[in-house]
Amino acid sequence: MNLKPIISAKWLFENLQNPNLVILDASPRENKSNLIPEFMNIKIEGARYFDMERVFFDKENVLPNMIPNERVFEEECLKLGVNNDSLIVVYDNLGIYTSPRVWWLFKVMGHADIAVLDGGLSAWKKEHYPTESIAKNKTFSGNFTTKYHADLVVDANTLLKNIDAKNLLVVDARSQERFNGLVPEPRENMSSGHIPNSINLPFEKVLNQGKMKPENELKKIFKNLNIENQPLAFTCGSGITACIILLASELIFENKNVLYDGSWSEWGQMGKFPVEK
Repeated sequence: MNLKPIISAKWLFENLQNPNLVILDASPRENKSNLIPEFMNIKIEGARYFDMERVFFDKENVLPNMIPNERVFEEECLKLGVNNDSLIVVYDNLGIYTSPRVWWLFKVMGHADIAVLDGGLSAWKKEHYPTESIAKNKTFSGNFTTKYHADLVVDANTLLKNIDAKNLLVVDARSQERFNGLVPEPRENMSSGHIPNSINLPFEKVLNQGKMKPENELKKIFKNLNIENQPLAFTCGSGITACIILLASELIFENKNVLYDGSWSEWGQMGKFPVEK
């Protein structure tokens, strides 16, 4: 089965008995966007917690939320019972917020059969589908093996050269105020503004009440950005919300998409890289 990038609560409920199904809860403990979960202390029945803040990041990197190395990712996925033939559905309790990041991480690590639950926990709960109290993960034993796709990631040096080369169009998911340098960054000692020649698409623009907007609306949004068939590099504050608009792009385009994992947490360090306002 080839999963679409995003699936409905109805689809997930109808496929709960699939023996290859693995449901991952990627709900964050906190977020820089000051979003508040509608439902707390519950999860989809049978879901396993994907701990992006304490487990699935590069612990040796001073930057937040950076991709973990292949070995760590593989070992932790084995504990979650992820297999090479698993059908993975990931959700979070903020509608669509951190779940696209997990979707993208698995793509980078070579697992294509993963989808984001449209509307997340709220959409599931509102259909009165089964939930349970949050408890510590059981330890499973999977057979997942990573195959790292470096072509889905871009670094700061590449984007620095790209300012003149213009091989990639950089799309920034932060708010318009942050993009234009009109408000301070939420992290200390960071420049305000954006990567030169980048364009702004705040992640909220592709969402409607926690769900992804219909494809016809997404096409209008991206058409107004004059993206055409250009390769796209997505960025945000720390590589989380960029994955939301990257997911939106993949629903409607066949453009080459990459993520700048360091995002503004790296680029915005005072005096390190050129900044526009």
